[in-house]
Amino acid sequence: MTYKYEYAGFWLRFGAMIIDSLILCLAIIPAAWIFYRGDYDLVFATGLSSQPQNYWFDLIVNYAFPFLYSVLCWLYFAGTPGKRLMRLKVLDEKTGNKLTVMQSIIRYIGYIPSILVFGIGLFWVAFDAKKQGWHDKMAKSVVVREL
Repeated sequence: MTYKYEYAGFWLRFGAMIIDSLILCLAIIPAAWIFYRGDYDLVFATGLSSQPQNYWFDLIVNYAFPFLYSVLCWLYFAGTPGKRLMRLKVLDEKTGNKLTVMQSIIRYIGYIPSILVFGIGLFWVAFDAKKQGWHDKMAKSVVVREL
């Protein structure tokens, strides 16, 4: 069986990111609500609560969980649920195979400079021939749409 792909553009990827953000919120907010026993100010980190913030919990929920969610989904499913729902795959640029562990980690870390420079690294997708953002270029990955 042969697969046909085309590079996924900015708006398709943006839609997948919205879906993934909603999925993460559906997991993180209830977990924080249970952990902080319904203290609204701690759940949303407003800084108004008289109770102390648990920084270890926040570190795990806000940083470790999204990292593992993304990297493991790229490794095992060739895309996060949002990307897969949009029929997108994150693949190695040269071979067309799933990403390696190192590529997945580099791709995730690559979001930092992509976002920090006014988000230019993400918008780069709209203008690049292979529709790669800076994080894709760093990891030598492409996002493709199944035809």
